Amino acid sequence: MYYAIFGYDVPNSLPLRKQVREQHLSRIQELANVGRVLVGGPHPAIDSEDPGESGFTGSLIIAEFPSLKDAEHWASEDPYTTSGVFSHVEVKPFKIVIP
Repeated sequence: MYYAIFGYDVPNSLPLRKQVREQHLSRIQELANVGRVLVGGPHPAIDSEDPGESGFTGSLIIAEFPSLKDAEHWASEDPYTTSGVFSHVEVKPFKIVIP
């Protein structure tokens, strides 16, 4: 089943995001390489593809896991979680309806 993982950034997270971004993306890429990522990306803090120094307010990943518990465990070990970029993470089951 798919799960939506919402990560919510702490205020002024951009410098810390930049420090651990490669580790964060590498970990997600491992899931993508085996076809388990539906979509993922950050939420810009302003209405712009490139928010610059405004940074981001969080991230969303929709990925396939065997269970909610597995998805929560995976999210708890993400570099953005362990380094303090995210203030908290929310994981919810996700059902694809469209397309």
